[in-house]
Amino acid sequence: MADRIIETTAEEVPEIPDTLEKVLMFSLEEAKEKMAQGADVVPFTALVVRENLFIESHPGESAEECFAFARHTVEGARGAEAYALCYDGYVEIDDGTRDALIAEGGVPGEDEGYAVGYVYTLDDEGRPTFEGEPAYIGEAPNFMADLKDASEYDDSEIDEKYLDDYDVDLGGEAEGEEEAE
Repeated sequence: MADRIIETTAEEVPEIPDTLEKVLMFSLEEAKEKMAQGADVVPFTALVVRENLFIESHPGESAEECFAFARHTVEGARGAEAYALCYDGYVEIDDGTRDALIAEGGVPGEDEGYAVGYVYTLDDEGRPTFEGEPAYIGEAPNFMADLKDASEYDDSEIDEKYLDDYDVDLGGEAEGEEEAE
């Protein structure tokens, strides 16, 4: 999943909205855990809707297909506050090309999103070693750019989109969510 270009132009890290920062970090940690267990990181989205987090995998035959599935899921969101798209990719830095877990995401109505990631190396047995802290990578496309703010949806629109497909306990747990693989 490395066929995506995110331009780094900022000299300092911009202020990332709280909810977005949390979902980006959650997604990176989930992907790190999968890699540490020896599993492949299948691209996945995490959508924050009310008190719930909906995770959906986006396997595909190509990077373009994975991104198209993710875009379709996010653009169809109703009442979501933020999203993250997480995948295994690479970044180009002064030393050359490095493997990285990348999470990019955005919030409704903003033109651009943000990308953050963990650079890692693999040992001879294929086990990852991650650099200490995630790094800001740059601006990314925002699949929520054309969506209205979560507060502008009425409860019935949100319930129709999410509660009909999921058995949700609004305390934060949702049954029927598809976990990222």
